[in-house]
Amino acid sequence: MSRSSGGPAPRPAAPPPAAPAGSDRAHHHAHAESSRVPMWAAIALTIVSGGLVALQSRVNGELARELDDFSVAAAISFGSGLVILVLLAAAWPEGRRGLVRLRGALQAGRLAWWMLLGGTAGAWFVATQGLAVGVLGVALFTVAIVAGQTLGGVVFDAIGLGPGGRRPLSPTRIAGAALALVAIGWAVSAQVAGDVPLWLMLLPFSAGIGASWQQAMNGRVRTASTSALAATFMNFLVGTAVLVVVMLAHAASVGWPTAFPTAPWLYAGGAVGCVFIAAQAVLVRRVGVLVLALGLVAGQLAAAL
Repeated sequence: MSRSSGGPAPRPAAPPPAAPAGSDRAHHHAHAESSRVPMWAAIALTIVSGGLVALQSRVNGELARELDDFSVAAAISFGSGLVILVLLAAAWPEGRRGLVRLRGALQAGRLAWWMLLGGTAGAWFVATQGLAVGVLGVALFTVAIVAGQTLGGVVFDAIGLGPGGRRPLSPTRIAGAALALVAIGWAVSAQVAGDVPLWLMLLPFSAGIGASWQQAMNGRVRTASTSALAATFMNFLVGTAVLVVVMLAHAASVGWPTAFPTAPWLYAGGAVGCVFIAAQAVLVRRVGVLVLALGLVAGQLAAAL
């Protein structure tokens, strides 16, 4: 048998790298999408989002005062947001596909069921708006909220609860969080009146910690579904369910409001919430829970003071 006079046969070309599959595909897509947002733009958007949070606090607090019922005001806010999201999901095929991907992530174990419960913290946040804003005022309420958010951001980043994984504490991050808290306290110290029950600030403080946890959970849901609409929808679905139960229990005890205000802007809290919850679900992966919290601090204070 004769040998070929040429050199050795060329080796076959290596196959191209396979595209990410399954959960890796969703993770890769979400990471690439969030990385395209420049950091300065992401931080600017967190500040705008914080301003919307303060706006919602003012709207929901006034609605609760007009109704003299925090539970109905909170249920209206979350429920109206859920209606908006149902309509968006019905009109936008990509939003529905995001919900399908979310179900697949749950079935495959890539997302724990308890990560869908971010809306419970949102429900508590909205409830405290109705309970405390009328007494504390928007500025003091915001101080307590952002103090809780800052603390929660430090802790949840350190343990890796957000979709971006662990972000170890550094002297710079700790100093930044501490400086933010000191600046917040100084900015509103002149507004603290002697007759203001400071213990009431524990309600929004706990809601602020819950808000940081909510942002981390919504970010994970958004990463699993690669859809901000799916994450926001689940947030409002869970929160509305909780608040409807609270509203019914409260109404059974004290009755329903006798009249509803006619000013349309008092019912805008749900629409405002849809915007900033969706924005936070997208931004938390890019900037982390702590930086998101600090950006929200700046926006809330700018809008509240």
